[in-house]
Parts: sequence; C-alpha cells; structure tokens
Amino acid sequence: MSLGTILIIILILALLGALPLGLPYNASWGYAPGGVVGLILVIVIILVVLGRI
Repeated sequence: MSLGTILIIILILALLGALPLGLPYNASWGYAPGGVVGLILVIVIILVVLGRI
C-alpha cells in the first residue's frame, strides 16, 4: 500500500468517528469536526490523484 492509500483510509475512519451520531460525548459538537476532516480528506485525495503523495 502506498502512503496516499493509507492516509485516505485513516481519514475516512476519522471522518466516520467525527460525525455527530447522537452519542453523548459528541452530540453537541455539530458538523464542524466532520467538515474539517472531510476537507482534509478531499485535499489528500486531490494530492494523490495529482501524484504529489
């Protein structure tokens, strides 16, 4: 596996963990953490497609 693939997998798991799914500890966070992780995921995907990673 390349570094880009590993980064994408880790960021997808982080995105799933940051979504507010009604759990007591993250219900008041809103969608901000998921949005930030999603933005980072999109940037990493673009860099992988362009061959920078």
